[in-house]
Amino acid sequence: MARTSFEGEIPVEQIEVCPVTDTQNVIAGKWKIIILWHLRQTRRFGELQRLVPGISKGILTHQLRELEADQMILRKVYAEVPPKVEYSLTDAGESFIPILESMGEWGKKHTANKTNR
Repeated sequence: MARTSFEGEIPVEQIEVCPVTDTQNVIAGKWKIIILWHLRQTRRFGELQRLVPGISKGILTHQLRELEADQMILRKVYAEVPPKVEYSLTDAGESFIPILESMGEWGKKHTANKTNR
């Protein structure tokens, strides 16, 4: 599945030179980091849509599918009417949470530094 931020595939040479490229490929997309942050708890689709204001149903669906394809999240469908679908983090997704927490801390410090100039 093609990523939302890249045209075509990333050349192998680029991944070998900069291993961050592979990580970027997984989290590329305007909403993926925010979605992963909110999936620290198991969530349903509608709940995610409320937690990420401004995201359309189509984009949320697309980003969730990409995260599932990259094995960052699990999609569990219950055999009920109406259908019930829950999303949660895989072990790989869980292992990314400390990185998101570090990004949040960096953001707080960077924002504080900008306002103190």
